[in-house]
Amino acid sequence: MGAGVICLLSAYLFYIIEPMKKPRFGGLEMTVLNAVARLGEEAYGLGIRRDVSELLGHDYSVGAIYTTLARLEEQGLLRSSTTDPLPVRGGRSRRQFRLSPAGRAALREAERLAVRMLDLNKARLA
Repeated sequence: MGAGVICLLSAYLFYIIEPMKKPRFGGLEMTVLNAVARLGEEAYGLGIRRDVSELLGHDYSVGAIYTTLARLEEQGLLRSSTTDPLPVRGGRSRRQFRLSPAGRAALREAERLAVRMLDLNKARLA
């Protein structure tokens, strides 16, 4: 009986670790990616927050937006760089965001999927 218990316990000590196939996005992630694409050279943290909050009608915290930006950058969908300080006394640097090639591909795929879903709904409702 003792050996059976050991086998049972040791079976739970192993994990199967596999790389994720595709990152999954929620509405906020997709809206942030769209905001970065839309804002172009003006894609800074607070500008992105203002754009996303206005579009979705919800006042997102700075932390929620920066956490989302960091997650998207970790997934390779965004890149960021720090700009030179603003040319005013005490001017601060800004962190500028831009889409990576993978981020552009993710937006195209999301658009394709949204169009497909809408087309399926139209066919069923007609």
